[in-house]
Amino acid sequence: MDALFIAADTALRTLFAKPRASSACPTLPEGPTELDDAQRRQAAGLMRVNHVGEVCAQALYAAQALATPNAQLRAQFNKASADELDHLAWTAERLQELGARPSILNPLWYAGAFGLGLLAGRLGDAISLGFVVETEQQVGAHLKGHLDTLPAGDHASRAIVAQMVDDEMRHAHEAQAAGGVDLPQPVRQMMRAAAKVMTTVAERI
Repeated sequence: MDALFIAADTALRTLFAKPRASSACPTLPEGPTELDDAQRRQAAGLMRVNHVGEVCAQALYAAQALATPNAQLRAQFNKASADELDHLAWTAERLQELGARPSILNPLWYAGAFGLGLLAGRLGDAISLGFVVETEQQVGAHLKGHLDTLPAGDHASRAIVAQMVDDEMRHAHEAQAAGGVDLPQPVRQMMRAAAKVMTTVAERI
């Protein structure tokens, strides 16, 4: 019952409260960010996608923590979720700085991700951890692509994304070390397809 209340609290906080980071927002030493209108719109679209990804991360980890009977694994999921909460706060703050709003579809993204996380968790801890590995690897690759496409002068966004890459890959390694199994190729392909739909829509809406 406690885990259920925690999951409900996470959903409400993620969707309706201002996220608060436990770590300072990362910065790069190149100097202040100066963007023209086109660059600002481009950066805002990409950071909106990244914010949606962090909304989904909160949902996934909350669902997987709820589903597992393993207290140690639940603690691992909750620790990773705390890292992702920093990402959520950083991307939300950056969107505000860019004069942009989060995706209006965040409740839908959260619900879908929570359902996937719950399904993965119900299939057993090894599969649930494998789902984390695959998700975080795909997210890491996606974020590395953003480092290539964000405006070169957007030092603020680039610093956030670079730190996120490191954290996502660490989560993948930790999940693999904890016993995550490789997911079947069709499942990985379906996850990539779903992520493609989400990122395409979230960049605009």
